[in-house]
Amino acid sequence: MKLESIDLITFIVFILVVVSISLYASRKEENSEDYFLAGRKLTWWLIGLSLIASNISSEHFIGMSGQGFSLGLAIASFEWMSAFTLIIIAVVFLPTFLRSGIYTMPEYLEYRYNRSVRLLMAIFMLFFYILITLATVLYSGALALNSIFDIDMITGIWAIGLVAGLYTVYGGLKAVVWSDLLQGGTLLIGGLFVTFLALNEVGGWERFVSASGDKLHTVLPWDHPEMPWVAVFIGGLWIPHIFYWGLNQFITQRTLGAKDLHEGQKGILFGATLKLLIPFIVVFPGIMAFQLYGDAISNADEAYPYLIKQILPAGMIGVMFAALFGAVMSTLDSILNSSATIFTMDIYSSYFKKDSSPSHLVKIGRITTLALMIVGCIWAPIVGSFDKGIYFFVQQFWGFIQPGVVAAFLFGIIWKKVPPKAALWGMLLNFPIYGLLLWLLPDIAFLHHMAITFILISVFIIIYTLRFPVKDQKQMPERFKVYTSTSKTVKIWGLLIFIATLLLYIIFY
Repeated sequence: MKLESIDLITFIVFILVVVSISLYASRKEENSEDYFLAGRKLTWWLIGLSLIASNISSEHFIGMSGQGFSLGLAIASFEWMSAFTLIIIAVVFLPTFLRSGIYTMPEYLEYRYNRSVRLLMAIFMLFFYILITLATVLYSGALALNSIFDIDMITGIWAIGLVAGLYTVYGGLKAVVWSDLLQGGTLLIGGLFVTFLALNEVGGWERFVSASGDKLHTVLPWDHPEMPWVAVFIGGLWIPHIFYWGLNQFITQRTLGAKDLHEGQKGILFGATLKLLIPFIVVFPGIMAFQLYGDAISNADEAYPYLIKQILPAGMIGVMFAALFGAVMSTLDSILNSSATIFTMDIYSSYFKKDSSPSHLVKIGRITTLALMIVGCIWAPIVGSFDKGIYFFVQQFWGFIQPGVVAAFLFGIIWKKVPPKAALWGMLLNFPIYGLLLWLLPDIAFLHHMAITFILISVFIIIYTLRFPVKDQKQMPERFKVYTSTSKTVKIWGLLIFIATLLLYIIFY
């Protein structure tokens, strides 16, 4: 697809505006709290938009839209069940984390257990951020640019990595959330525009529904190989959701930077509200691409780019280019900043230089961000060989650590007698148990593998704790005073989200 002069100007202006505003907003990052947590001054609307912008990337526009093309609306459960999960995170998890004043999620595990458990989770997170999430975001972004604009894959990977990496190196979390504000808005507007054009191309809503057949069902049979309803509502899907929205550093970091509990909770619920809209701008276009061009598309991950190439009017290429590029950068900058935070605070300052000054920690964070960006760009081309598509690549391989981490946090919060070794070995057992299940039971949904892994790890933790209970639990620090009760506004907002999600499932049953 040829880029006209107006398209190139639109794209360049967009990138310059994003980078300039992000760097200006973060110009006074003087210490580690400023750099890694935006000075703990983030307001609810910035938190909510940043959550969604960081979460929704080319992985969704390419991978999830591709699943809409091949599987249908059932893949939307990853979005709509997230809304349920975010309510739990806001009410149950966030108060504990804010009160302790932690920088990272592994840091919490040291306060609850010991340094070994903290280090293990930090290593896990860095490894999977770089080799799975970071590489996938870079690859899928480059795939979009290649499919739509014929930009070489390697060139696309390095272009995305350099632009997002450099302003993240300089500005830290504050640069990330302000760039997310701009890119998230562009992403949502651009996505809605494509959905509108595609719906018009199909022939309107009634024609779309009548031609969709089974692809508009959200509830699939209990034995479905990818999205069985048992796993979605009462099984394995809860594990990646709790991990992702409540324990995943690159998502939780902006909630840890909230100015107070109420701002953090409202920010999470704002993000949950936007989450309900995502299938309409990501999954629906994939289904429409199947209806319009199913015979011409051989690879499901190319459905969204192919759709854009067919329906985008002249003069709007630069806008969509900016939206897709922004979607990639908004997730990439969050991953880079959070990975640097984990390395700096959980590994470097704990094991290499304990007496580091705040300014020195900021320097290490910037060096780490740059190094991780380079490693991610080198590794990114490898992820394209996964035969089920990049979206399931991400979801499936995170299963090697998610059940164990979720078990360590949940048991640590609800049961005071759980000893450090129970959590440590429970997290380590995740690898062999999950890997063995993938090998022995390859034909069942990976969400079932996650559920079984979580149950077995939980049984181990319970037995070990009953045999070697902790007598005197470590006291969690209370560095910050937070409100002890959830506000009426948060309760009503959470209830409305719950009702809206139920209605969506009823409508698209």
